[in-house]
Amino acid sequence: MSVYFITGATGYIASMIIKHLAENINDSHVIALSRDSKRAEYKFETIIREVESGQPNVERIFPRLGILQVDLCDSQWSEQLCKEIPEIDYIIHCAAITSSLEMISHPVEVAASIVNATQNVLEFARHYKIKSMVYLSSMEVYGDIESLGDNLVSESEAAIGRVELLHKRSCYPLGKRMAENLCYNYFQEYGIPVKIARLAQTFGRGVLTSDNRIFTQIARSIKSGTDIVLHTEGCSMGNYCAIDDVISGILTIMERGQNGEAYNVVNEKNTMTIREMAEMAVSQVAKGNISVCYDIPEDNRYGYAPDTGLKLSGRKLRSLGWEPKKDLVEMYREIVEDMDNS
Repeated sequence: MSVYFITGATGYIASMIIKHLAENINDSHVIALSRDSKRAEYKFETIIREVESGQPNVERIFPRLGILQVDLCDSQWSEQLCKEIPEIDYIIHCAAITSSLEMISHPVEVAASIVNATQNVLEFARHYKIKSMVYLSSMEVYGDIESLGDNLVSESEAAIGRVELLHKRSCYPLGKRMAENLCYNYFQEYGIPVKIARLAQTFGRGVLTSDNRIFTQIARSIKSGTDIVLHTEGCSMGNYCAIDDVISGILTIMERGQNGEAYNVVNEKNTMTIREMAEMAVSQVAKGNISVCYDIPEDNRYGYAPDTGLKLSGRKLRSLGWEPKKDLVEMYREIVEDMDNS
């Protein structure tokens, strides 16, 4: 039986990975970490057979899914869990703050949580002979690549642009860069078999109802039959990938990726500006029944990242045998269908 240790369990990507493992890998044993165990229990109630509460006790962590309430930024959790969990095969570190509003309202906490939690998970990994670990990073680590004179990121994932140091919204991309560097250094110094997945914007079936990113706002407009309101000109290039393709990409990286390497997880066919995506959603999903309009504030009160011409390349991951399958139209139809069934 393979033991998977997954952080950020109630987040969109982590929760969908956990459900995938429960549904498709019969010998999987998942230990899911969350800051709120009750929320996690509710989220996974359809696959939970028994729920551990209070202090972790390995004898009561059942065969398919065990939920532990942990604050990853508190370094003491690692020592406690090492006493309770005898074996771990795989680690997928998903936990992160992804709200743009949080990034501009609490930049210190956002940066600290990314870096501290990642180092604590890496320290935890040192106690085990794990087979593989994947850290979920972000395409935001690339920053402003226009200054490099090429809007296409190379297949080596090496083209890194500028991130404004003296800007509070930079807490997220700079925190992610530091976390990636920690992963690389833990591989180099301690031999931790960690890989990095730089994710494109991910959505599709099962997207969280609380998500307020642009693709969810567009889906809500389609569902309600109201016009799509953009709070920017929509010029920023968007890179997108369906949740099912992202899960298969992460598992491919975990199984076949090179230690200490970063891989983009993206479907290049889904790369377009935010404006183009909104117009596509209007014409092909909403069938022209709604429109795109603009309400652009003078300040960046919504916390959006600066416009970028970034176009991710997925060539490196595809060289491992991975291929994305779903396009944006199908991804939007899945979200709207979920909203219909909720």
